[in-house]
Amino acid sequence: MSLIRHCVAVALILPSLAAVAPARAAGPESYGLDPVHTRVMFALSHAGFSQAIGTVSGSRGRLWFDRDDWRSARLEVEVPLTRLDLGDAKWNRAALAANLLDGKRHPLARFVSERVEPDPADPDRAQVCGRLSLRGATRPLCLDVRLNALKRHPLPPFRRTAGFSATARLSRADYGIDAWKSAIGDEVELRIEAEAVRGAYLEPSAADAVERPPEGPPSDPPADPVPSPDPSAATAEPEPRR
Repeated sequence: MSLIRHCVAVALILPSLAAVAPARAAGPESYGLDPVHTRVMFALSHAGFSQAIGTVSGSRGRLWFDRDDWRSARLEVEVPLTRLDLGDAKWNRAALAANLLDGKRHPLARFVSERVEPDPADPDRAQVCGRLSLRGATRPLCLDVRLNALKRHPLPPFRRTAGFSATARLSRADYGIDAWKSAIGDEVELRIEAEAVRGAYLEPSAADAVERPPEGPPSDPPADPVPSPDPSAATAEPEPRR
């Protein structure tokens, strides 16, 4: 009789285990970067007087993420440099000119992760290393990343959302951006605030947004307006004078 009871118990447990196994094997979930709530901030020396600060909004990309397995995470993101804002229209045009970012020929920056190293002291931190493509050059770059929250968003449509903060430093000369050495510092500090939403914002890519005009009203909420680059931005300009 005990053997019969044992067989019955096994028969009841096996279906439950089979239902759990696929969920554990599913791996990282796919998230799209929210272009409204994702922003790149950069800072660099202005002739030693101050740290000039600019931002770029409208980034798009895809994140594959499993909170319990940071090493399996992957990130692909495109940043539309033509949405750069230094707080002044003349400076925006100058930064996008051919001797600096060359926004006409290289309107996008792109980062693709290659490996993720979790912080052994903090389960919500990791170093994300990959390759940054900027102004036609591709170089290695590592981001120090902190997971701020991973939960159901409190506002409609109540999607599961991951929020991150990241920092990094790079040399602009490494990407061929070496004009105005006496006025602009070489080291660029990056700070990134990002929100990624599960199953949303996966299309279109930033390349679509920059290189092709929209065919209808955008499906995502519009980002805050920033000054539009002047068509002459691809030509070199002298440093703006006050």
